[in-house]
Amino acid sequence: MRLPTLRRTRSTEPGPVSGVARLDRRTKRLTGRLRPGDIAVIDHLDLDRVAADSLVASGVTAVLNAKPSISGRYPNLGPEVLIKGGVLLVDGLGEDIFKGLREGQTVSIDGGTVLLAGEPVATGVRQDTETVAQAMADAREGLSVQLEAFAQNTLDYMKQERELLLDGVGVPDVRTRIAGRHVLIVVRGYDYKEDLDVLRPYIREYKPVLIGVDGGADALVENGYTPDLIIGDMDSVTDDVLRCGAEVIVHAYPDGRAPGLERVRGVGVDAITFPAAATSEDLAMLLADEKGASLIVAVGTHANLVEFLDKGRGGMASTFLTRLKVGGKLVDAKGVSRLYRQNISGSALLLLVLSALAAMASAVAVSTVGKAYLTVVSEWWNNLVFQLDNFF
Repeated sequence: MRLPTLRRTRSTEPGPVSGVARLDRRTKRLTGRLRPGDIAVIDHLDLDRVAADSLVASGVTAVLNAKPSISGRYPNLGPEVLIKGGVLLVDGLGEDIFKGLREGQTVSIDGGTVLLAGEPVATGVRQDTETVAQAMADAREGLSVQLEAFAQNTLDYMKQERELLLDGVGVPDVRTRIAGRHVLIVVRGYDYKEDLDVLRPYIREYKPVLIGVDGGADALVENGYTPDLIIGDMDSVTDDVLRCGAEVIVHAYPDGRAPGLERVRGVGVDAITFPAAATSEDLAMLLADEKGASLIVAVGTHANLVEFLDKGRGGMASTFLTRLKVGGKLVDAKGVSRLYRQNISGSALLLLVLSALAAMASAVAVSTVGKAYLTVVSEWWNNLVFQLDNFF
């Protein structure tokens, strides 16, 4: 398949940009220590939207990517997010960017060249709206190949995890009572902040079991909630949230290896493992379903093919089968903030105030104390009018 040709920017591009370099080959880990004005140095093939949202939210000035931000395999969403967020993007810098820079050094970017103390370190492609749009158009041509690969991954996963999918074999026991209750699963994904905000009345009324998937547990805490369970490989949830009292379930590889277990135990928290080839958000849904949840509400999860591919993992095929498994129990809250907002119009507010005043006036008029009060007010008003007449 032909990779898209990313055109270099023209001479009208913005001038040099400077900032402190922060380096990490794992974008998710890097975003935790970025500060406004920093320059993020990453190694991220096909930059996805969730990672780009985190980079924009951190306030970085620029992103330097050792890999192509759009390889052409599929139309990934991250580069558009960065460009629209006003973040300078230079990609295809290669290994030179990691060999030539160290954490905390001040670097500048001139065109597609990264400079340290005026000397070039690496040269890549400085992206803009036009180059990203062209690369995305070229990448859409390769969707058929990715669709075939996705379908094959789905079949492979079904063969590998059919006992888990069909019979719940391997789902761990938990202390939290789930049977007959609603379950809210939060992933730090697309639009999770807005959707969580709109769901506040639902959470207050139904008091669902709150499950945070990795960083989704932090999202719950940031919104004033305490998660009942935390599920994931523990690479993005913070230590403080791990200690919040929630049950912790570490996502393990099918062979039982669980790299995140050591970290959890290191902060003094007990945990159990859940070995499976699925994604952590799928494990949360399978757990809720197997333990008898009456309804599963998902926030920030992946819901369509482009999002599955944008996640950039073959294991996303499990999400398709998991959604078939949980069936009618699942309510995807994605985009609910765009569908419905609790707005009160000015006319409705004025009507409410006038109604309240009318009710108060009626109550005062018919009560004994109210009548006496009205008599006093009437006499005061008559005296005031009499004094004004004498004055004029």
